[in-house]
Amino acid sequence: MLRSYALQFHHSAGETRMPFQSLHDLYLEHLQDLYSAETQILEALPKMIEKASHAKLRDGMSMHLQQTRQHVRRLEQIAQGLGKDIDGKTCKGMKGLLKEGDEVLGEGGDPDVVDAAIISAAQRVEHYEIAAYGCARTYASALGRDDDADLLQQTLDEEGETDKKLTQVAEGIVNPDAQRSIAVEREPGAQQRGDRSSSLRADADAEARE
Repeated sequence: MLRSYALQFHHSAGETRMPFQSLHDLYLEHLQDLYSAETQILEALPKMIEKASHAKLRDGMSMHLQQTRQHVRRLEQIAQGLGKDIDGKTCKGMKGLLKEGDEVLGEGGDPDVVDAAIISAAQRVEHYEIAAYGCARTYASALGRDDDADLLQQTLDEEGETDKKLTQVAEGIVNPDAQRSIAVEREPGAQQRGDRSSSLRADADAEARE
């Protein structure tokens, strides 16, 4: 009776899924979830890069876009070794995080503050991935799939490094700039100085790209 109820629950949730009977089943579900998450990120990152104002933030996110493509390839390599298809599942957690990010981008505002919001949204994504990859790596090790565990650890290390770099950009550049923008807006003649500040930052970003 319990098994029957579980089957009905999984079907009614919108995706036909068998209940977990082994750690291998749970491992495969995590891989499917991660694959969906990474492919969603591949679609979302270019929009975030386009909206970012600071050159270091754009460059860092562009580098992570390349890494994300490699993350997808690693998951596909693991799936091939398992002889399983990991496509077709929707990671609802990542879908929700990216939807919130889209809402932030749609609201607009001061470019420096928007960049701070982009970093916040990106780090929420990174923290989700760090947790998910950590679990998948642990399951792979427990199942004796050492090659899988090594590939997942590579991605886990890269996700952790990306999170650290985002923190460095936020604390060292973006947040101080956002704070100055807020302070300038409260002073007389703020509009003229704000326009000049934006122009100077644009010139600096152009020089950084050359």
